Amino acid sequence: MALKKTYSKDKKTCNVTFTVTAEAAQGAKTITIAGDFNSWSSTETPLKKSAKDGSFSVKLALETGREYQFRYLLDGSRWENDWAADKYIPAPFSHTDNSVVIC
Repeated sequence: MALKKTYSKDKKTCNVTFTVTAEAAQGAKTITIAGDFNSWSSTETPLKKSAKDGSFSVKLALETGREYQFRYLLDGSRWENDWAADKYIPAPFSHTDNSVVIC
């Protein structure tokens, strides 16, 4: 898994590419990302599968100066954190942690 960040020239937007490697996908057919940036929708933000290496990714434009919690949903049934997250914090509604990206 990986997070790649690039910033706009005015530093107001952080473009984050969220990537789930083929190894981390563990044979998943679909992956979506849910987080603060999409009201924790489990369907709104699908990742696209790469034909080259089998990884999944999506690029999102996020406001700088904020931290965003998120998790991946594999095949609509299995939640996973990002192994390369900037940090992890306890989820408010479960006994797990959420991944955090800092912009």
